[in-house]
Amino acid sequence: MDGKRLIDERLRGHIEVMEAFASDASLKESLLKAAEVVTGCFRSGGKVYFCGNGGSAADAQHLAAEFSGKFYIDRDVLPAEALHCNTSYLTAVSNDYSYDIIYSRLISGLGRRGDVLVGISTSGNSANILKAFEVCRQKGITTIAFTGAGGGRMKDMADILINIPSTDTPRIQEGHITAGHILCEMVEKAIFA
Repeated sequence: MDGKRLIDERLRGHIEVMEAFASDASLKESLLKAAEVVTGCFRSGGKVYFCGNGGSAADAQHLAAEFSGKFYIDRDVLPAEALHCNTSYLTAVSNDYSYDIIYSRLISGLGRRGDVLVGISTSGNSANILKAFEVCRQKGITTIAFTGAGGGRMKDMADILINIPSTDTPRIQEGHITAGHILCEMVEKAIFA
């Protein structure tokens, strides 16, 4: 396949996923619900945590920064954090215990009732996020899952499911950032506009 054809196919794939997203009323309702929950969390003095693996970890860090920095509005900090950013913690717990508990162990110590954990996984089956969701259920922390089309095992574990209508990892990740940016804008406007 030549380069121009590849570019055209990937752009068409992206547009198809965004059109499917735009026409999915249930998905848009879930995004609205996520915005209400995150807005309520921040208004009550809570924190929003993010977690993911690989590219989803990068997305988690990106979205946490949109809240703790700013999105469109020059405003106060909204306390958000990506749980994987402390590499000493990450490598110690992975080495001494298991990679599968990196997020559950940290959220058990940091998270409080009323906080929110956003878990990002294209498959919806990341063991370390599933374990963190279990801890959140016990602690009264709301969970939001960003996944691909089927939702994976996170579908039944999350309080809110944002499942991008695709099974292609790059297209799912593009959908996650789009959904995350919309979420950031809705929350920022609700609190500061």
